[in-house]
Amino acid sequence: MNSAKINFRTQILVTAIAVLLFILKIVAWWLTQSVAILTDALESTVNVIAGFISLYSLFIAAKPRDENHPYGHGKAEFLSAAVEGSLVLVAGFVIIYEAIDNFVHPHELNRLDFGILLVGITALANYVAGSYCIKVARLNNSLALMASGRHLQSDTWSTVGIIAGLILIYITHQKWLDGAVAIGFALFIIYTGYKILRSSIAGIMDEADKALLQKMVDSLNQHRPQNWIDLHNVRIIKYGSIFHVDCHLTVPWYLSVREAHHEIDSLSAIVKKEFGGSVELFVHADGCLDFSCRICDKPDCQVRQFPFEKKVTWTIENISRDSRHRLET
Repeated sequence: MNSAKINFRTQILVTAIAVLLFILKIVAWWLTQSVAILTDALESTVNVIAGFISLYSLFIAAKPRDENHPYGHGKAEFLSAAVEGSLVLVAGFVIIYEAIDNFVHPHELNRLDFGILLVGITALANYVAGSYCIKVARLNNSLALMASGRHLQSDTWSTVGIIAGLILIYITHQKWLDGAVAIGFALFIIYTGYKILRSSIAGIMDEADKALLQKMVDSLNQHRPQNWIDLHNVRIIKYGSIFHVDCHLTVPWYLSVREAHHEIDSLSAIVKKEFGGSVELFVHADGCLDFSCRICDKPDCQVRQFPFEKKVTWTIENISRDSRHRLET
């Protein structure tokens, strides 16, 4: 089964859990009338809506390429994450409004002990579901699934904090703490929404994934043969769970087409071994020029024009340049 279908099935499970937990939190709020528990329930509303949006986006992302979408439909995941982040932000501000209203018009709290138990069950379920979601997202490079997992985990920690606040209210009988706890975790929810929204915008704008680039550079430096004189003009574009990597590889100019293609195949094999099917590599082979001699340590070169001086270690910065590397003379 391909990664897109695994992501889709995982999101089905996450969405089903979100619906059940939302119902449980609504029951807890109805029994207790706690605005802090209402805070948790409102965030779960976002979980449910965002879950269905992510489900649809992953369904779209799992579609095969076609004439109108030669790179696939993976960008739909970024739009899903953007909507989810926006909904989380809105939920945070709604919670602050409800908490302030509770300060102005306080109301009686009921059956806090039972409410704490119900909310505690949802926290445990969210943590397990969020951890599984993030594990699958990391394996398949799914932003939509990662957003869902992080959202569930943030919901877990906010629920734990709310439970602590409810226990404090239960012990001290200070009703004003209900609104204070709600506002505190509303700010945490707003921060979570910002991070999700920031990640989605980065994907839409094709922002470079520096963590992936660094991992790729370390692997290539470790397995770099002498025929790989230079690597430059590396570009990464993410489409859902797939990374498309373009780069230029400089090899000795006298290699035949078949020999040069063999070097490209070797580079592709190293990248695929490291990242699996999540990376598509497009490599353009460049023949070396006279100035390349100074950074080429190939010992048996019969056409060398200048002596070898220094090998250039590849870094994120220098492989991203448009021009080939050379030493200043």
